[in-house]
Amino acid sequence: MRPVVGFEPGWYHSRCGVALGERWHCDPDYRRETLIRMRAHLRGSFPMAGQWDHEEEADVCTISGCFGVYVIPCAFGVEVQYFPDRWPTASSGPHLSDHDVERLTPERALASRFVEDLFDQMELIASKWGAVHGDLNWQGVLNNAFHLRGQQIFLDMVDRPDLANHLFSVIAEVMMRLGRAVQERQRRSGFDIDYMCVSNCTVNMISPAMYATQLLPLDARIADCFEGFGVHTCNWDISPYLDVLRRLPKVGYLDMGSQSDLRRVRALFPNTRRAVLLTPAKVHTAPLSELRRKLERICADLAPCDVVVGDIPAGTPDAKVNFVLDTCRELTFTATHNTVQSSPAAGD
Repeated sequence: MRPVVGFEPGWYHSRCGVALGERWHCDPDYRRETLIRMRAHLRGSFPMAGQWDHEEEADVCTISGCFGVYVIPCAFGVEVQYFPDRWPTASSGPHLSDHDVERLTPERALASRFVEDLFDQMELIASKWGAVHGDLNWQGVLNNAFHLRGQQIFLDMVDRPDLANHLFSVIAEVMMRLGRAVQERQRRSGFDIDYMCVSNCTVNMISPAMYATQLLPLDARIADCFEGFGVHTCNWDISPYLDVLRRLPKVGYLDMGSQSDLRRVRALFPNTRRAVLLTPAKVHTAPLSELRRKLERICADLAPCDVVVGDIPAGTPDAKVNFVLDTCRELTFTATHNTVQSSPAAGD
């Protein structure tokens, strides 16, 4: 089991004095400077993690994290607010009207000032440091539609499916075309990247049948556009959606909440990199014995897999995070040792 931990912006703000406001997202020089400071602090606090053990600092010349979950919405004109200790959020204002949705085209989004500024950032990184590292958070078709349309999108899917499908199609086209363009520029700079992971956090707000009819074909098109493809489902039970998700092509990554039917996931996706997300609040509050039992179950039912604890808040004790790291390492060692001991070759 490979543990992967991540922290809220507020954690870095309070621990490292880093402000993750607009400058962090728009200024590659400042972002690089702060990431070096943040990495040094992480190495000191979690020496056994291994996530930040790089001999050189090239990968801090990156676009990772830029604009949070709003890359695609910003291309469509959504304005965001920035904060020193939080991810960006959409500025208050009306969502797209019916008329706005009807007029949407991929070309308008791809020709936006936001997209122009994004490529300017990549050119600056390439001119100063060479390879443009990192990957953006493209979100998923329904997630992006929710950012643009609000809760009305769920009513559209029932009452006005043609309007919803138009919005979905335009969003998917922008995701594919912009994703390909960004990654092609990164490859030319020397950073090898050719994949997209769709974030389907809101899919559990619709039925598996609705996903299969209205969104699965678009996710399949996105998958076919890239060498690698993954699905982030956030921290919910994906069990009712497994048969539909199995129809997606070349799923190389899939994550889920720990309440999912992990054994069935392993059976249906044997060659997929699988990950379980642990709720940061649970890690913060649960007794160590409860955390250990949960990790033991994950190891037995899903391993080999990743164990992801993201958005850890500032108040979480380092000891809790290190306990998760150490327990994953211990369980991995024990499982590997037992496998070797029980193999036919071990008795030869």
